[in-house]
Amino acid sequence: MRIGFFVWEYPPGISGELGIYAENISRELIDMGNDISVFTMNNGELKTREVIRGVDVNRPMLIDGSNILPLFITEDLRKWDTGLKFFNDVLIYNVLSATKFVNELIKKEGYEFDIICAHDWLSAIAGLMIKKELGLPFVFHFHSTEWGRKLDGGSDSETVMYIEEAAANAADGIITVSYPMQEDLIRHGIEAEKIRVCWNGVSTELYDPNRLDYSAIQELRNGYGISTEDKMILFVGRLTPVKGIVNLVKAMPTVISRHPEVKLVILGRGELEKTILDLISRLGIADSVKPNFIFASEEERILHYGACDIAVFPSLYEPSGIVALEAMAMAKPVVVGARGISGFRDQVIPSGHDQTGIHVDGSNSADIAWGINSLLENPEAAKAMGERGRVRVERYFTWDRTAKCTIDVYEEIIRECKV
Repeated sequence: MRIGFFVWEYPPGISGELGIYAENISRELIDMGNDISVFTMNNGELKTREVIRGVDVNRPMLIDGSNILPLFITEDLRKWDTGLKFFNDVLIYNVLSATKFVNELIKKEGYEFDIICAHDWLSAIAGLMIKKELGLPFVFHFHSTEWGRKLDGGSDSETVMYIEEAAANAADGIITVSYPMQEDLIRHGIEAEKIRVCWNGVSTELYDPNRLDYSAIQELRNGYGISTEDKMILFVGRLTPVKGIVNLVKAMPTVISRHPEVKLVILGRGELEKTILDLISRLGIADSVKPNFIFASEEERILHYGACDIAVFPSLYEPSGIVALEAMAMAKPVVVGARGISGFRDQVIPSGHDQTGIHVDGSNSADIAWGINSLLENPEAAKAMGERGRVRVERYFTWDRTAKCTIDVYEEIIRECKV
């Protein structure tokens, strides 16, 4: 199968879960014998076309048209203010990508594509243009939604929601990342019959506790001032409101009062860095909370998972949540925000013989503290949860399974479009 793959993030331009997904799924699809042409963002410093691990990667060079957008944009877009440059980049990327796909790859080079896919609103316009021009089978992937992103301080843009709606209506099929997301899309009027769920995954070869360098782990813990007797709690993620990080910090005095040996490591970057530092100072917990404001590489994340005792991700909105899968693959028990739209509910079993972690309300610091304390006070049970988490990831949440699910949906859509 030859696939036209439109996605905003792709190596080396990865800033979040979408880029991690794109890198891994494209690699797996190639390994399955498919051909892929990726169209992605160019920061002005990258090659406009190259082959990376068998993937044909196209990065159109953008120009800044933000000075002319105010001539015809809607009142909604005017509210974007300085963000208008970002919308310009999205628009130009989509137009140039669709144009190159149609005029160069197909008409000039003679490529014959079986299907096109666009990931989130950031690439939806290209999918819409190509669908109209060529009539190719079109699958739209919802990794998140604009109404959900509003919880993360987003603007709830009418324009973005219109783009999402238009892509969903034009698409021959829709793939999303969890059953809670599927339910949310249906609640918002997306045609239920179109939607399929393909869970995200993790590399169990890379995220393998048996591959750990324990001297490196000890060095990492020492760097944070965490002794072998201490318990290390780990948060990994963007430091934004939707990730529940502020409520996690607020939960720590309750945890520390019962378990003074606990140390929380915060690994990530984002707009809440100063808020977190101020909160740590105000609560007087600087000795117990260790922020490390970096965008951690995969190697760094693996080492931190290996070093921790418990991983905590108290998100308020989490369509998928690869970080929990990473921690589970490293055989760590997890505490996850499971209220609302949360892919963590698909991943983490909260009770019974197969329990792999604890579900909490990420908006409630007392509930987060309860979840952490429950694991700290039952170390043998927590260890068993981590081990079962590893087994669950191996069984259901690997990238090859994600790729197989995706190809099955694509083949189904192609068959339906031929009828």
